[in-house]
Amino acid sequence: MRIFSLLLFFGLVLFSCSSVSPEEKDESSLDVFEPKVQFSMLVNDLCAEEGVIKKNQQFIELLQGRPVAPEALRQLNTVSRKEFDFRTIRAGIRYTTFFHSLSDSIHALVLEHDPVRYTIFHFSDSLRIERCENPVVVNERSVTGTIESNLSETLEAQGIGPNLTNRFVDIFAWQVDFYHLMKGDHFKIIFEELSVNERPYGIGKILGIYFNHNGKDRWAIPFDQGKGIDYFDAEGNSLRKALLKYPIEFTRISSRYSLNRFHPVLKIARAHLGTDLAAPAGTPIRSVGDGVVVEAGYKGGNGNYVTIRHNSTYTTGYLHMSRIAAGMRSGANVRQGEVIGYVGSTGWATGPHLCYRFWKNGVQVDALKVELPAAEPIRSELKERYQLTMDSVQRRLNGVSLSAGK
Repeated sequence: MRIFSLLLFFGLVLFSCSSVSPEEKDESSLDVFEPKVQFSMLVNDLCAEEGVIKKNQQFIELLQGRPVAPEALRQLNTVSRKEFDFRTIRAGIRYTTFFHSLSDSIHALVLEHDPVRYTIFHFSDSLRIERCENPVVVNERSVTGTIESNLSETLEAQGIGPNLTNRFVDIFAWQVDFYHLMKGDHFKIIFEELSVNERPYGIGKILGIYFNHNGKDRWAIPFDQGKGIDYFDAEGNSLRKALLKYPIEFTRISSRYSLNRFHPVLKIARAHLGTDLAAPAGTPIRSVGDGVVVEAGYKGGNGNYVTIRHNSTYTTGYLHMSRIAAGMRSGANVRQGEVIGYVGSTGWATGPHLCYRFWKNGVQVDALKVELPAAEPIRSELKERYQLTMDSVQRRLNGVSLSAGK
């Protein structure tokens, strides 16, 4: 009888619980767990502290002030360069330390190398180093503009950064003098915009450009003949030359090549056999073409300089650098676009700029007026395929309204 009473009691309890409708439940009593994820880690029970690496600061200094698992600390001293090269840590890199609120011990430390790449040092028990990347989202976008003053201002007015301006200039550099654009010149660009964590990250592929300069229509059609994307005009001629026109990204010419110029330091009239490009100190300087370093060092009025021989015909020189890039020494091979140094004002210079010099057959000439051979045009066996590509790109560009803006 007692057993029967107990069964009856539990049955009534169960019946009572099951009869309660969802609407009658107290939703506030339900503790819903919402996972919080940062850098691909679950961090709900962790505290975070952000910082920026200072000049000459060592990695071990980032761990000071909080306990670290002894085994993890021991393993940190034996990390090979293949696992992680601590020499790549530089001032300005952001880092985040995750630690336990009760023990204050470090759970993990994250180094953000750039918006995409980051490295996690896990310190829970033993050390584990994890290299990660944020996903890069690619969105296709078009932008148009009409020149009022210059290209940079036209694009900046639409919230476009300098990367697209530089790419635009590099593509048309040998066809258009961007220092003498005409008011009313107009353009349309279709390109890939890259973003990371919903923030703009950079520019991907240029998918096509229409540019009307001084009343003449110009096209930049991307096409791959087997060696990567190049840009061609409506006749299938390459827009690229053997060398880049500018060794630093689009900037201001502060002094042109001249056989009789008043020297601002020496206070005398003398030939200036280079082109001065004004730019902020530290601006990267790139080699205009593949070649071999002939000289790299410091010399009197040149300051820090690099000279590169590109072939038996062309040699270029880069003067007044604040510093020369690592690896730039006599005999070193360089690639087109590779950073060889940084803008400065060493030697005979009154302010930060690059003096760019150009030799053709051993004679210094005006780098901005030299005639260079064009890259390979569309090969005959690919002309039909190129025509289809060009028709498609032109159709898409024609579909973009000039008044569309962004």
